[in-house]
Amino acid sequence: MSSMIYTLYGFAIFFIVFWLGMWCVHILALITARCKLHRKTAVPASYEVPLQGVSIIKPLMGVDSNLYNNLETFFTLDYPLYEILFCVEDKQDPVLILIKKLMDKYPTVDARLFMGGCRVGVNPKINNMYPAYEAAKHELILISDSGIRMKEDTLLDMVRCMGDNVGLVHQLPFTYEQRQGFAAAYEKIYFGTVQSRMYLAADLLNINCHTGMSALIRKAPLDEVGGLKTFGVYLAEDFFYAKSLVDRGWKITVCSQPALQNSGQCELPLFQARLRRWAKLRVAMLPTTIILEPLSECFILGACASWAATVLFEWDSLVFYLIHILMWFMMDWTLLCVVQNSALPLNKLDFLFGWIMNETVRPYLFLQAVLDPLIQWRSRVYKLKWGGLAEEVKAKVKY
Repeated sequence: MSSMIYTLYGFAIFFIVFWLGMWCVHILALITARCKLHRKTAVPASYEVPLQGVSIIKPLMGVDSNLYNNLETFFTLDYPLYEILFCVEDKQDPVLILIKKLMDKYPTVDARLFMGGCRVGVNPKINNMYPAYEAAKHELILISDSGIRMKEDTLLDMVRCMGDNVGLVHQLPFTYEQRQGFAAAYEKIYFGTVQSRMYLAADLLNINCHTGMSALIRKAPLDEVGGLKTFGVYLAEDFFYAKSLVDRGWKITVCSQPALQNSGQCELPLFQARLRRWAKLRVAMLPTTIILEPLSECFILGACASWAATVLFEWDSLVFYLIHILMWFMMDWTLLCVVQNSALPLNKLDFLFGWIMNETVRPYLFLQAVLDPLIQWRSRVYKLKWGGLAEEVKAKVKY
C-alpha cells in the first residue's frame, strides 16, 4: 500500500512540476516577443561595411490566388544586392507564366529560373532547389516557401541579425493580417499562440525549433557537410540543417519580423492536414514527443495538474482547473497581440471560439498522426523511420 501511495505522490509531483514548467515557457515566450519582435531596422550608413549579397531560393509548385502578389514582394525588396532563383520541377507548371510575367515587369531585378530539379535524395523540396543552390552567387542563402509575403525591409532585417557567430536567421511563423474567414482566424490563433509560445521560448534558450518556411543561411557551413543535398534524406530538412549548424557551434536566431504566410488556399481541412504532418515529423525525430506534447496541451495539462493539486494540497480541483484555463487563455491572447503588433483582424469572441476549437481539436489531430505514420505530401506518400529518415512508398493517394 505504501508503494502505491509513493507512486501516486510521485505522479502528482511530476504533473505539478511539468505544469510550472509550461508557465515558465509562457513567460519566456512573452519576454522574447517583447524584446525581439518588431524592432526598427536601420539602414547602415554608406561608410559602414557593405551589406552581403543574398541569393533567394523560391521552390514553387502550382498556382493559388495570392501567389502573384506574394512573389511580387520579392521583386520590390529594399535591399542593395540580391538575386531571386525560382525553382520549378514540372516544365508544364502554370506557375511559369507568373514567373515570366514578373521577370518582364521587373527587368532590373536579378532573377533566374531553374526547371526540372535534380534528384539528390527523397525530399522533393531539396531536389527542386538543388540546381539553384549550386548556382547561387552569394554566400547568404534565403530559402523561402511559396506562400510567404515580404515587407520591403524584411530581408534587411534578417541580414542585420546575421552576426559573425550566427549561421541561420529564421522568421517566426505567422500569417498575413488581410486573410479573411474563420480558417484564416484559426491559423492566426495557432501560429500566434501555440507555435509562437514554443518557438520564442526555444529561441531564448538556444534550442533548435526551426521551421524552414523562411530561413537565411550561411552557405559555407552547409558546404562543409556536403551542402543542401546532405539533408535530402529527411523530410524535415529544415530541422536537420539547423541541428548541423548548432552541433558545430553556430547560433541560430529569430529575426524581428514574423514570416507572413499568405497562401491563397486557406481551408480548415488543409491546415489540419498540415498539423498532422508536422506532428508525424516531430514524433519520428523526437519519440518523447508522444508523451510530452499531449501533456503540454492546455486542457490535458490542466486536468492532470488539478488532480495533482488535490492530492498534494487538497485544493478544489474544479476551481484550480477553471483558473488554469482562464490564465492560459489570457496569456495566449496577450502573446497573440504582441506577435501581431497591430489591431487584430478578429474580436475577442472570435478569438474565444477559435481558441477553444484549436485547443480541443489539436490532441485529436495528434492522435490521428500517431496512429497513421504515413505522410502525404502533395501527390507523394512517405514513410518515416526513427531519427527522421524518410523513404517514398507506393500508396493510394487521397485527393
